[in-house]
Amino acid sequence: MSRIGKRPVELPSGVSAAVSGQTIEVKGPKGARTFTATDDVTLSVEDNAVSVQPRGSSKRARQQWGMSRTMVANLVQGVTDGFKKELEINGVGYRAQMQGNTLKLSLGYSHEVNFDVPQGVTVTCPKQTEIIVEGADQQLVGQVAANIREWRKPEPYKGKGIKYKDEYIFRKEGKR
Repeated sequence: MSRIGKRPVELPSGVSAAVSGQTIEVKGPKGARTFTATDDVTLSVEDNAVSVQPRGSSKRARQQWGMSRTMVANLVQGVTDGFKKELEINGVGYRAQMQGNTLKLSLGYSHEVNFDVPQGVTVTCPKQTEIIVEGADQQLVGQVAANIREWRKPEPYKGKGIKYKDEYIFRKEGKR
């Protein structure tokens, strides 16, 4: 038995879910999101909760059971609260600012880096050294944050670069 899969996903007030075949659509204050489950699980909505049940007892059905329940829970969280990633920029002269739908990054290169923000994600810069990525799609928010971080990963000697706010950079000593 899947400990995660057997718990139903509660729908908060203001959120509705509709199942058609293997596709579930969740609508809430932050938009609408859909997920298509594999044929190994059955999705159903009853008493303001979404439940996921495996079809059969094969290994693949049991694997898809917990994963599908987690995906539905992420849809519900995305349309109610949304997802958020916070990035910090460390380094002399390193800064970021938003201009329209483009994030302009000064990262010590001979040119500015222009990062176009994709649809469905909002990027804000409250300070020149902070970047906040928000959206309803957890995968898209994480991918955009990883793409921004890819421009200048933090290095272990001085810690310069773009890092996640809760990330710890293992520091090295260097030469003496």
